[in-house]
Amino acid sequence: MQRTSNLSDEELMGQLAEDKLDAAAVLFQRYRVSLFNFFLRQGHAREVSEDLVQSIFERVIKYRQSYRRGMAFRAWLYQIARNVQADFQRQGSNKVKEDISKYENHLELSENGLMGLGLEREENLAQMEKAMQQLPKDQLEILLMTRYQRMKYMEVAELLGCTEGAVKLKVFRALQQLRSLYFKLQKS
Repeated sequence: MQRTSNLSDEELMGQLAEDKLDAAAVLFQRYRVSLFNFFLRQGHAREVSEDLVQSIFERVIKYRQSYRRGMAFRAWLYQIARNVQADFQRQGSNKVKEDISKYENHLELSENGLMGLGLEREENLAQMEKAMQQLPKDQLEILLMTRYQRMKYMEVAELLGCTEGAVKLKVFRALQQLRSLYFKLQKS
């Protein structure tokens, strides 16, 4: 029999549906860091991000029977993450947001688009942070999923209930908006 850690996410969900709860621990280990970063990059405090990740996996276990075989696990997981975040915000539990610049490598905008930021360009971090925080929630979320979480456009399309082409267009528009906000901040 295959070791649990060698199974695909979808196979692990099959085991979880059969009440083999050790499969949830493997999924938690695979996704806890990326989910934590997903929330942290949206400006949530570290403690809040940890709590939200915990809530996601509680729901994964609770709703394991609702997972449909053949569905991309990551899309299903991030839908739960979006729901957990929406519930958190609806409850008015928005604790103090943190400045995320101290936790991550940021992006810099050039005339040609986005590129990785090195230490020699630290002076641009504040403007990028401000620009990202000024993006509408849906645009920030789609950039986080496609750029930071490295989700495929097809996975995001499944998650958002739209076509892959629509996701590409949303990413393009979000990058345009981010570029515009960034350069506006640079001029001021």
